[in-house]
Parts: sequence; structure tokens; C-alpha cells
Amino acid sequence: MSHPFKMVIPSVVLVMSSLVMAQSGPQEAALAVSAADSSVQWGPCPEFMPSGCGLAVLHGDPAKPNTDVFLKVPAGGNLAHHWHSSAERMVLVSGQLEVAYDGQEPAMLSPGMYAYGPARLAHSASCRSADPCVLFIAFEGPVDAIPTSGSNP
Repeated sequence: MSHPFKMVIPSVVLVMSSLVMAQSGPQEAALAVSAADSSVQWGPCPEFMPSGCGLAVLHGDPAKPNTDVFLKVPAGGNLAHHWHSSAERMVLVSGQLEVAYDGQEPAMLSPGMYAYGPARLAHSASCRSADPCVLFIAFEGPVDAIPTSGSNP
């Protein structure tokens, strides 16, 4: 003979989880966007970056953890030596971007390539293509870029 609670408990759990979901409010909308989309709002990069550099916040608040951005570097542009307080996960969207992290061989990124940059590891980068380089970056912490006096290209 089955215990009557065996049927009741799963029903109660289902109802309670539905109530919790309903009380949590509306969920975020999904997002799919390309760097060329007219809805992408490009703003300026920090002053130590090259003229023509652009930054677009795709998701999140740059002052808080977990923000996604596009970074646009003009053709032939160089990103001065700098570091971030957050780790960054990157995928090159367009162009050819050479990235040089201190103590490591430079890496040439091609569209679709993934790169990981640890927090506080200084680096520089150069857009080596005839067209602008666009990089998708997912920051774990707040978005920042602190210039250094390093000399990597």
C-alpha cells in the first residue's frame, strides 16, 4: 500500500516552485546582436586608448560584475599597455588582433578565436588588419582599464 504523502509531496513542491518563480518578477529578455547592428551604441574608450576606439556595453552594468562589451580598435590601432582588475574572456569578431601579455609570447587572434586574460596581467594589443578589429569581452568583475608604463607593442 502506498503512503498518501508520496503523491502529495511532489505536488506541493511543484506548486511552491511555481509560486517562487511567479514572485521573482519578469526575467531578462534574450539578446542576439552583431557588432554591425544599428542598435549597438558605441561610446568612447578610455583616454589612453587610440583615437577611433569604441566601446559598446551589450549586457550588464560596467560598474558591477558580469558585463559583456564589444571593443572596437581602428585598423592599425594600438592599445597601450594596461591591465584590468577583472579576468576577461574574449572572442575576436572581426579583424586580426595581436595581443601581448607580459611574460608570454604574443598571440595573433583571428575571427572566432577565444582568448582568456587573467585579472591584473598587463598586456597590449595591435589591430593588424586593414579593417577595424572588434573584440567581444566578458568581464567577470567591473569593467576597468588601468594604463601602465610598459612598452609591449
